[in-house]
Order: sequence, then C-alpha cells, then structure tokens
Amino acid sequence: MLSELPPRVAGPIIQIPIKDNQAVRKGDLLFEIDPSTFQAAVDNAQAKLKQAQAAEIQAQQELQRQNELYQTKTNDLRDVQNAEDSYAASVANTAAAQATLEAASLNLEYTKVFAPVDGYLTNFNTSPGTYVNEGEQLLALVDSSSFWIAAYFKETQLRHVRDGAPAKITLMGHDFEPFVGEVVSVAWGVFLQDGSTVDLLPLVNQTIGWVRLPNRFPVRIHVTGTPPVPLRIGQTASVAILER
Repeated sequence: MLSELPPRVAGPIIQIPIKDNQAVRKGDLLFEIDPSTFQAAVDNAQAKLKQAQAAEIQAQQELQRQNELYQTKTNDLRDVQNAEDSYAASVANTAAAQATLEAASLNLEYTKVFAPVDGYLTNFNTSPGTYVNEGEQLLALVDSSSFWIAAYFKETQLRHVRDGAPAKITLMGHDFEPFVGEVVSVAWGVFLQDGSTVDLLPLVNQTIGWVRLPNRFPVRIHVTGTPPVPLRIGQTASVAILER
C-alpha cells in the first residue's frame, strides 16, 4: 500500500534526517517544520486559559456571595440570577480557552512528521529551508507489510479461481525462484467501452474477425511465501493458480 504523507501545518522545513528511497521504521522522524510560530501560539493559548480560569474562580466566588446575601434577604433574586449567568459564561470561556490550547498543541505536534508504518520512502525531493503548505504532497511511503499481487485472468478461466486457492508467483528476471501466495478475491467488474453513450448513441467497438476477445478480471493475491528480492510497486510477475 502506498501512503501519502502531506504536512498538516504550513511552514519552512528545518530538518530532514532521511533520504529518498530509504527504508524506515514506524515512528522514525521524516521531516520537521519550524515550530517557533506554533510554540508561540501554545504559549498564548496557555496564558488565555489561565485568565479564563481566574475569571471563572472570581465568578464562582461572586455567585457564592450573592447566594449568601440572598439567604439573609440583603439582595434580591435578580442579583443571584445575574451571578449565575456570569458564572455559566465564565465556565464556557474556560472550555473555549482549553479547546484553543488543545488545537495549538496539536499544531505544534504536527510540525514533526513521523513514519506511520515500516516501509520505504519514495519520490522525496524536498530540502531544508523549503516552505511547505498544509496538505502539500511531499513524499510517499510504501508499506512493506502490505504488498499484494494483481493477476489478470480471462473470464473463461475464472471458474478455476477460488478464494483461498494457492498460487505460484514468479517475478520477471527470477524465473527459477518462484514463491507462493493465496487468492484473496476476484474483482466483480471491469470497465467496458462497448455500450458507453456518446452523443446519445451507444458506442460499440468492432471485434477482430468477428471474434469476441474475453475480458480479463483482476485477481488479488496475498503473498505468503518469501520473494527472492524485495517487492516493489509496479513489478511484473507471472501467476499460476494451483489446485488445493
């Protein structure tokens, strides 16, 4: 499986401890964006949270005072209700300040991008100092544990293909080093040009010598054996489905 790893925040890259086509482990640092702006946002959010918490304590104390005065008939119910409203507003302000701090902390964490799985980096052409935008595609990570083979069998052969059936796989250039796999699934459809509508009329391609060629359907093969070389996306392989 190919995973794209775009940054979730924008800024200049300050370090890249990896290189293109390198093998990485889950949790390895891939690159880091300058965190100074996001650290300042965290500091500001922390200060505003403390202000909100102080205002909440003050509003709570005022509410308690108004309740005590109301018990002694010194004030009226309106004063108590106003104090209750102020306290509720201060609680909401504290919650909002807490949420702002959490968002700022997340953005600070997002300045460091780590490998989510074991795999191989590819198509990484960025250097330190480059300004990157949120969501910009910088590199791809090939998950080393998620390789599978797509075999294309004619529709006349599908009756011999069953889920769970063993398969023999041979990579191009390694004819005498086959390894095994297992059928996971067979596709339920392929795109057909014949019958597609063009200018309100169906488009039907001509056949060769009135012979209709069988369509080929993708069969997904899970690799269970050990390949002779590390697998790469786009490699060519021959697949034979074996009897159980």
